[in-house]
Amino acid sequence: MTIIRKSVSQKVSRVVIHNETVYLCGQVAKDVSEDFVGQTRQVLARIDEHLAEAGTDNSKLLSALIHIKDTDNVAAFNELWNEWLPEGCAPARSCVQAHMARDVVLVEVTVTAAL
Repeated sequence: MTIIRKSVSQKVSRVVIHNETVYLCGQVAKDVSEDFVGQTRQVLARIDEHLAEAGTDNSKLLSALIHIKDTDNVAAFNELWNEWLPEGCAPARSCVQAHMARDVVLVEVTVTAAL
């Protein structure tokens, strides 16, 4: 049994690969001064970067857990998500309203993908 961990710190691995499955930790925007749309674009770009680092892409998503601070932003999120995700590749998905660990974070996305 091999477990590969990438971008590891004391408390988190940003990418974990096991049994042809890639697990990403929750992704948030690097620049949290941006509005919801800006933060969402950053999050999706970070997911792309980490999936590429693992050797896969967003066409192989298996599941997604989306945390949104304000449900008034769900429609905007869905529009950006639909532009980003290849047609026919929708993962199993949950979207919840969440109290974020940092008040300035407006969206966080966690995904699992196949290699």
